[in-house]
Amino acid sequence: MKNYLIVLAVATLFVACNGPANKKTTPADSPTIDYSQVAIPAFNADSAYQYVADQLAYGYRIPGTKAQSECANYLARQMRRWCDTVIVQDFPATLWNGTTVRGKNIIASIEAPAEASTGKRILLAAHWDSRMWADHDDDKDNHRSPILGANDGASGVGVLMEMARVITSQRPDVSIDFIFFDVEDQGCPEWADNYVEDSWCKGSQYWSANPHTPFYTAVYGVLFDMVGTEQPRYTKEEVSRQYAPGVLNKMWAAAAALGHDKIFENTDTDPILDDHYYVNRIAKVPMIDIVQNTHGMSFFEHWHTVDDNLDHIDRNTLRITAEVVLKTIYGDYGVK
Repeated sequence: MKNYLIVLAVATLFVACNGPANKKTTPADSPTIDYSQVAIPAFNADSAYQYVADQLAYGYRIPGTKAQSECANYLARQMRRWCDTVIVQDFPATLWNGTTVRGKNIIASIEAPAEASTGKRILLAAHWDSRMWADHDDDKDNHRSPILGANDGASGVGVLMEMARVITSQRPDVSIDFIFFDVEDQGCPEWADNYVEDSWCKGSQYWSANPHTPFYTAVYGVLFDMVGTEQPRYTKEEVSRQYAPGVLNKMWAAAAALGHDKIFENTDTDPILDDHYYVNRIAKVPMIDIVQNTHGMSFFEHWHTVDDNLDHIDRNTLRITAEVVLKTIYGDYGVK
């Protein structure tokens, strides 16, 4: 995925590398809200974990497969249980090798209470497809095999599903839009002869240019990507810092107030090409990326390998990630 980006003042260049450079930054300003005291609905980690398992039960969720169709139906059906509206946005996508596929962005919304005063929206997103090729696997024989994508994809979706379930019973003074992007993880494989620009994140590219609501806007967005590892580490990556520094600092301040500053680490790291890049650039919604960043490797140990399975999903990580975002949202908007 997600090659790292070097963002320059004049131009944006795409480069690939094995891992992010790290540097410590000045700690974010102290929050004006005591996030530790903010009341939020109870997030059930077992429930989120089950939603991850449910996705994997359909198999490899890659374009043009039965698993893609069935899992899309499952996700839309579940979100209809909790959300006021659900839209399945069907779209065409051309892969790095010229193959044309169909993707399905799943968009669900929970509206603020009728008496809400803000009239504002927040966007929460993750990708739900799994990669066609385990091109980062240690075993070269697996490089053209698909992966289940438990952490890289399903973990973020599982967290958002449980967040939707609990938010609907305790609605904040802001409307929440959830988007599950498709065809995010089908970018140019490492064994390809050449790198094809913009071959990743097809669902977010399409939605950003064709939002489900004309002139869509949101106060901010949060992207959840690879949020289920046993040793979570999230850093302040460059795209998030450039486009949404206020949101980033606020979220990290909330994490620190909850005692999670060892997980939401106050460290600047290299830019990442992920769905938030296109949401920021095209849709103009300031979005940050909460994404695993393990020291000394690309994202996490099992990234783009056949071992990205349920064995490596940690319930506590799902809970911590969700609670930091919930504390931030409810701290800002509360409940009417």
